[in-house]
Parts: sequence; structure tokens; C-alpha cells
Amino acid sequence: MVAAGAALADEVGLSRLTMGLLAERLGVRTPSLYKHVSGQEDLSRRIAVLALREAADAVGGAVQGYAGRDALAAAARAFRAFVLAHPGRYAATIGAEPTGPDDPLAAEGQRLLGAFMAVLRGYEIAAADVDHALRTLRSLCHGFATLQSADGFRWSADIDESFEWLIAFADRGLRAS
Repeated sequence: MVAAGAALADEVGLSRLTMGLLAERLGVRTPSLYKHVSGQEDLSRRIAVLALREAADAVGGAVQGYAGRDALAAAARAFRAFVLAHPGRYAATIGAEPTGPDDPLAAEGQRLLGAFMAVLRGYEIAAADVDHALRTLRSLCHGFATLQSADGFRWSADIDESFEWLIAFADRGLRAS
């Protein structure tokens, strides 16, 4: 049911996903969904966990065997591809807060963070600057991908070319740290 909810969120947008719409998609009555989730908020949390797991798998798999700029490019491209393919489920991750260290949301978030940490190992980032570097990478990748998925780039420059420019920009910045 969570996978169906995530697919529907990708199709219609997370803000338009309702329990009624999901029940209709699944061919069941809405009350039947409450056997699996406690409500809309629980469904969104579960979609966020799924999205973080999938994003961590995509980014983690992409960086395997790469270091430095190659790892950065692989991670950024994989993250962007994930967000573009799954905008609804990715939206569920924004602002989702773990309830504690045992929350699956925390575990999957740490896995995604670990994939980006693997990228940073290819650069000489001081320990005191790692959090800043992670936030910078997240901001760059998240910002570009979410703007693109919302059709936010309407000028004539090629979007893929701009994304490659972003990767080169981030690489130069990380090397300069």
C-alpha cells in the first residue's frame, strides 16, 4: 500500500495525495486503508522512509568505485534522476523529522547521508567543515532537482549543461576547502 501511495504521490503530487484517492486507486474503501496506516500523516512518513531508502540505494550504488569529482558527479546525477523520477515521494522527505534514533526515517536518512559522506572522502575536507560541505552538497543537489521537477528552469540554456556546470562548480569549491 505504501508503494502504491508513493507512486500516486509521484503522479499527482504529494499535496494532492489523499486517503480517498489512494483507496480509489487500490479499488478498496477508504476505511480499509486504516488497517495499514493510522492516517495521512502516517502514510506520508512511510512514503518518506521509502523515498530515503530508494535515494540512498541510488546514490550509494552510483558512487561505488568512484572518488573525487567522479564520485561527486555520480552522486549528483543519481540524486537528480531520483528526484525527477519520483517528485512526490521525494517531497515527503522534506521536513520529515525522525521520532528518535530507532525511527526508520532516521536510519534511511543516515544511509543517504553516508552516500554523500563517501563523496566527501575524495576531498580534503577538515573534520570541522564536513557538516558544512554536506549541507552545501544537499542544497545544490536538492535545489537544482526540485526546481527542475517543478519546471522552474524556463530560459533557453540547456538544463543538462547547467547541471554539469553545477557539478564542476561544486568540485572546485570542495577542492578549494
